[in-house]
Amino acid sequence: MSSSLLLSGSTVSSPFIAPSKLSLVRNSNKSPLLPFRNVSRNFKIVRCTLDSSYGGNAPTFPRTRVWDPYKRLGISPYASEEEIWASRNFLLQQYAGHERSEESIEGAFEKLLMSSFIRRKKTKINLKTRLKKKVDESPPWLKALLDFVEMPPVDTIFRRLFLFAFMGGWSIMNSAEGGPAFQVAVSLAACIYFLNEKTKSLGRACLIGIGALVAGWFCGSLIIPMIPTVLLNPTWTLELLTSLVAYGFLFLSCTFLK
Repeated sequence: MSSSLLLSGSTVSSPFIAPSKLSLVRNSNKSPLLPFRNVSRNFKIVRCTLDSSYGGNAPTFPRTRVWDPYKRLGISPYASEEEIWASRNFLLQQYAGHERSEESIEGAFEKLLMSSFIRRKKTKINLKTRLKKKVDESPPWLKALLDFVEMPPVDTIFRRLFLFAFMGGWSIMNSAEGGPAFQVAVSLAACIYFLNEKTKSLGRACLIGIGALVAGWFCGSLIIPMIPTVLLNPTWTLELLTSLVAYGFLFLSCTFLK
């Protein structure tokens, strides 16, 4: 009787068979492959998750294993920076959603940017080295002259250039009313002010500023008569044209002289 109960797997109680043994017998009737089915199902879920993180059904970039960044992006080695950017944006748009393809495209793009930066940096260093070599090989009188010259920041150059260009335009607009004496005086005062900021010596600043004005006026009085009158406005006087040359000398002296 006990053997028939074991084979049937029915839920009956018997004083001769313990309840725990009955439960073990019932569990033994289940399929032994059930845990392996669960493992295979979990593996399929993990594999699908990994595939979806790398793009799923998105198109795959075919040149991920190409080492040359130019060939990987499909451009010429002589391509400009604009062409590199355009190729990178086009490929990212075409293979969007596939992570490995995007990483390969971005990697090639970063390599090209880094090489371009290093190339520009070497060019600047070589230019400075060549200029320094030219200065070292120059005659002694040129070295002494270059000791009085400096290169200010670009914004300083443009601000002062705008100031003296404004003075020149003001002088031209008021040429019919009178001479440019007031504009020349204001330009001389500005030149002395800028020189005093650099030299910290008002006497030296006045000396350089007045010297620049005299030199500019003298050169202007020599150069202007050589210009054909056909190229000049009939209302522009010799004094006005000479003052324009003087503005240029004042600008150069207060900007580039030490």
